[in-house]
Amino acid sequence: MNNVIINTDITQGKINKNIYGHFAEHLGRCIYGGIWVGEDSLIPNTMGIRNDVLEALKEINIPVLRWPGGCFADEYHWKDGVGPKENRKRMVNTHWGGVVENNHFGTHEFMLLCELLGCEPYICGNVGSGTVQEMSEWVEYMTFDGESPMANWRRENGREKPWKLTYFGVGNENWGCGGNMRAEYYSDLYRRYQTYVRNYGGNRIYKIAGGANSDDYNWTEVLMKNAERMMDGLSVHYYTVPGDWQDKGSAIDFAEDEWFITMKKAYRMEELISKHSKIMDQYDPQKRVGLIVDEWGTWFNVEKGTNPGFLYQQNTLRDALVAGVHFHIFHNHNDRVQMANIAQTVNVLQAMILTEGEKMILTPTYHVFNMYKVHQDAERIAVQASFGNYMHKGEALPQVSVTASKSDKGRIHISLCNIDPFNKADLSIELRGLNGTNSSVSGTVLTAGSMNAHNTFEQPDVVKPVEFHGVKMTEATLSVCLPAMSVVTLALES
Repeated sequence: MNNVIINTDITQGKINKNIYGHFAEHLGRCIYGGIWVGEDSLIPNTMGIRNDVLEALKEINIPVLRWPGGCFADEYHWKDGVGPKENRKRMVNTHWGGVVENNHFGTHEFMLLCELLGCEPYICGNVGSGTVQEMSEWVEYMTFDGESPMANWRRENGREKPWKLTYFGVGNENWGCGGNMRAEYYSDLYRRYQTYVRNYGGNRIYKIAGGANSDDYNWTEVLMKNAERMMDGLSVHYYTVPGDWQDKGSAIDFAEDEWFITMKKAYRMEELISKHSKIMDQYDPQKRVGLIVDEWGTWFNVEKGTNPGFLYQQNTLRDALVAGVHFHIFHNHNDRVQMANIAQTVNVLQAMILTEGEKMILTPTYHVFNMYKVHQDAERIAVQASFGNYMHKGEALPQVSVTASKSDKGRIHISLCNIDPFNKADLSIELRGLNGTNSSVSGTVLTAGSMNAHNTFEQPDVVKPVEFHGVKMTEATLSVCLPAMSVVTLALES
């Protein structure tokens, strides 16, 4: 038996809703065709933005959206993407497929998208190939309410009042596609560039420094040592890749070996966050600087017959469990992790949504985001757990992971993942510290009949949440039977 104790009266800080953030890069069909179809499209749209995608993203309470990259950010020149669309420069997307983009989706369109979604924009500026002046003027264009060249230009382009902009990233992956820089060099550049990312009027920008690739702890050390007082957040990127970078493995054609290594690498996020956080603690013991996991998710080989530069991959139940495991880890580090942005929103890597012309489907990962939205801005509850192992070829991983939170209305939610693809897990959950007796428990489960179960345009509902019947409540104890390879969220009603 797996035993869990949930101390419902002991809270451990707020789970920042931005942990459930998203990332939309100019990559493949994420923006063009996925989010933006243009005002003249036959696909129903609001000022060029797809209505079906818009409504699906609203449903999961998307809190923050990162744009325009990614690697694309450090070759993006924002002035090419404002003004009359017929006058905008066409550009070659050299990072992703060599396609020509017409720049019809730019600053105004992105800000409109965020307004329609009711989410915060997180803009990533160009350090790799851009200038200090270019970055400074972008911030002025977006946020200055007075008389200035950039503010006046914004008004000429149809936006009278400035936008509210909280999150701004000073460069992206500057150790790689953002300039192949050394940590020492980038830390000096960061200090310089961020100086000119100014706060205008009542707008206050949360400055995010470009952080480490996976386990590059030296990068975090150098950035914290040289620039900690000048940043509000420091990013880290980590992708769950079952193979190597030459052959990452298939998104849908895999056996238990690939399933197990994927889960093992998903669990590695715990080690990475712990070690980066420990370094940050040395320079910032008050935890003022947030750790921003602004690129995470699975990365497999592209689907056969698709452009290799478009990073289009299918999304299975395996991806859903990776997402659940990651959220549990992010929750457990809610004192330091203040935002996370899955890569990516539509049609790229571990996407929420896949589109094909006018068709749209929701992925298993989307459903996890929908099931877990109850944890946004909730108070994390103290959990003690003892779980058995999922064994494969002599290696062991914890079979079950768990998280729990309490909403501002006192509602308790418990989310559980069983990563074993063949065996159920019986749990006993003791609820301590309840005020009175909770009369009922309900739940939702996401599972399927095979490891590679996924939704297609022909069969869009193969993997979808359904009501969970594997839980019973006796006084202050829950008896739970988790199906093999499942994600479950429980709600306690008082």
